Amino acid sequence: MRTVIDDLVEEAERQLRDRTWVPEGADRTVAAKAAADLRAAVGTPEAQQGLSTVDRLAHLREALADLAIALAHVHGRLAWFLGAAATALTPILHWRALPAEDGPTFGAVLPTPRQYAEAEEAIRRLQSTLADISTV
Repeated sequence: MRTVIDDLVEEAERQLRDRTWVPEGADRTVAAKAAADLRAAVGTPEAQQGLSTVDRLAHLREALADLAIALAHVHGRLAWFLGAAATALTPILHWRALPAEDGPTFGAVLPTPRQYAEAEEAIRRLQSTLADISTV
C-alpha cells in the first residue's frame, strides 16, 4: 500500500514540477479541504498508536471516505490521482478490528500493527501532497 502511494505521489510531484499538471483554483480548493480532512482523520504516529484498534480502523476508514468525497468534486488529473490513491487504500475496507467469534467475516481480516502504521503513513503522505497541490 505504501509503495503504491509513494509511486503516485512521485508521479504527481513530477507532473507538477514539469508543469504538465497545473491545478486550477477549484482543484486547489478541493485539495486543501481533502488535506485538512485527512490530517483530522489520521493524527500523528504517537496519537494513532495510543488508540484502540477499533478507533485506528475507524480513522483509516474515515480517511478513505474523505478521499472518496474529494474525488466526487473533481475531474481530470486530480480525480485520477485521488481515484488511484483510494484504490491503493482499498485493503482497509477488508480489515476488521473485532474478533470473528466463530462466525463468517465476509472475508475481513485482522491487520497487523505494522499494516495499521503503513496505512496511516500512506494517508499522511497523501495529506502532505494534497497540501502542496493546494498551494501550487
